[in-house]
Amino acid sequence: MHNPIADLVRISLLIIGALFPIVNPIDNIPIFLSLTAGLSSGSRTIMSRKIAIYGFMLLIGSVLIGTHILAFFGISLPVVQVGGGMVVMAAGWMLLNKKDDEVPAREAAKKEAEACLSKKAFYPLTLPLTVGPGSISVAIAVGANRPPGSEARWYLPVAAVIGCATLAVIIYLTYRFAEPIGRIVGETSMSIIVRLSSFILLCIGVQITWNGVSALLHTVLVNSR
Repeated sequence: MHNPIADLVRISLLIIGALFPIVNPIDNIPIFLSLTAGLSSGSRTIMSRKIAIYGFMLLIGSVLIGTHILAFFGISLPVVQVGGGMVVMAAGWMLLNKKDDEVPAREAAKKEAEACLSKKAFYPLTLPLTVGPGSISVAIAVGANRPPGSEARWYLPVAAVIGCATLAVIIYLTYRFAEPIGRIVGETSMSIIVRLSSFILLCIGVQITWNGVSALLHTVLVNSR
């Protein structure tokens, strides 16, 4: 006999445990500060809130209806990994090759950054840097991993909302206080961390792409036998 409350807690913790190591906004603090250079503290707070909201929408959508969307368009998870991995690689390469002296006048940078606040909040800060193809793939897999006949149970969507909302709150708080963390670390150290993070991001993109390519090649080899 199922205990709905126990299942609710278990599934919520499963979603958080599976997605937090991949989303992990703490690792993205240097990149967040680099891409929001020139923004005021208030604008960064707004940006953090938008990223959290967009992140929640992507995660909850992937968990609840991700498999149905992929099936509707005839897209497999490996294809999502290949395409998303390339986007991550492009973002990492761009940040890795960004010159430190490529900074316009402070007022001009501030006006330009605040003008495209919503645009930057979704791409690239939410997708692919915070909720990337890895997070989406895992979220879809978690949503697809349901016991037979459990689709109608109320605690499944509620647990998904609780788990994804918890991750969204963590994302918001991490980015909200990224600026004081950056001040504590220091500008020189942060510049070094940005370069290292960009290289790691590039490697993550390569790994995600390779995982998708490997799965596709495995499918071709199996079908050719």
